[in-house]
Amino acid sequence: MKSVGVAILGLGVVGSGTYKILRDHREFYRQTQGIDLSVECVLEINRQRALDLGIEESKIYDNIAEVVGNPNVDVVVEVIGGVEPAKSFVLAALHGGKSVVTSNKELFCKYWYELEAAAKRTNAGLYYEASCVGGVPIIRTLIDGMQANVVTSLTGIINGTTNYILTRMSREGLGYQEVLKDAQNLGYAEKNPTADVEGYDASYKLSILSSLAFHTRVPLDKVYREGITEIAQQDIEYGRDLGYVLKLLAIGKNDGGKNIEVRVHPAFIRQDHPLASVNDSFNAVYLQGDSVGDIMLYGRGAGDMPTGSAIVSDVIYAATHSDVKYATFKNTEHADKNVRFVTDFKSRYYIRLTVQDRVGILAKVAGVLSKYNISISDFLQKAEGVENIPIILITHVTSELSVRRAVEKIAALEDVLEVNSVIRVEG
Repeated sequence: MKSVGVAILGLGVVGSGTYKILRDHREFYRQTQGIDLSVECVLEINRQRALDLGIEESKIYDNIAEVVGNPNVDVVVEVIGGVEPAKSFVLAALHGGKSVVTSNKELFCKYWYELEAAAKRTNAGLYYEASCVGGVPIIRTLIDGMQANVVTSLTGIINGTTNYILTRMSREGLGYQEVLKDAQNLGYAEKNPTADVEGYDASYKLSILSSLAFHTRVPLDKVYREGITEIAQQDIEYGRDLGYVLKLLAIGKNDGGKNIEVRVHPAFIRQDHPLASVNDSFNAVYLQGDSVGDIMLYGRGAGDMPTGSAIVSDVIYAATHSDVKYATFKNTEHADKNVRFVTDFKSRYYIRLTVQDRVGILAKVAGVLSKYNISISDFLQKAEGVENIPIILITHVTSELSVRRAVEKIAALEDVLEVNSVIRVEG
């Protein structure tokens, strides 16, 4: 039976979960995978945390050189998070010929090209299933399950914190700040929630997933990003009245490799769309392949055991596959110069205005929209008998730039008090 030694860098929530899975399932992996996985050491400055997990004191290291120098370590698991010192530790392991498994989406998104170059020099494995969508095997699906297809689009709910917040706002009629506070108290949101609520976390993941799906490097700076901090509870209610659900979506579209669209932002989707029922902290990714059609993967997007599951899956993959796979595209810091990234993308749009109740105001708004070739598909007026009224419009498919220009002109109309919201409508 093949013996494989594992080192874990960091015993936070995910690292501890990973250790527990490896410890508790060791015999199961012997029986089902024909390998003996043993945790040979951990890198952890909080020694008591390691001792509380039952790790022998002799296996608790405080120096990456000790990990790399341990001849019994074959696979290094990095679950520290952030860029440094994680990057230096991963590069040290790869330079030492150790295969690396990481859950670090920020590190991988920003420095994938550098990590892969180091891995190639020593023929080491580099695995990152846990970097995107927690325990959902989306990366393995793209690499090993969708090879027969040109993936034309992917649409995902890939951040559990924002999905939890939007679900609570929708179900309970609560405001953003109130739900955010609850999410922080429950551990769903960090004390500083910026990475999640401003869409950075989802952007890291979309950069990785779209690179794999479209077989070309999609750098982070090519991903359009908006967060959920400006979402008003009224818009969720008005959207529901029109048959829509609001989600923070990560969207990638590919017309064959020369024109790619990647964006993260709040969007309305129809209530009967498969992603509309993905609630709370769950995640899902909806793929379209030219041969297979539609596929959706759904599950826990975060947490110690779901993410640990993805990490251990990669450890097993590394242990049972002698041939190492790298990116199917030229993995460089910048995008391929032959690929065009679309910024004036097309969508439908939800626009909420507050206007004075004056004869002809809707005609004025419609006139501005028509000048930019924008037509209205749905209309909702929510108040009668009051001077200032909300008007909600949903457009037919149009371009981002046209909507921005039209909204600027509408905001300047005499009887328009405010353009409250502009939200894209997808699907």
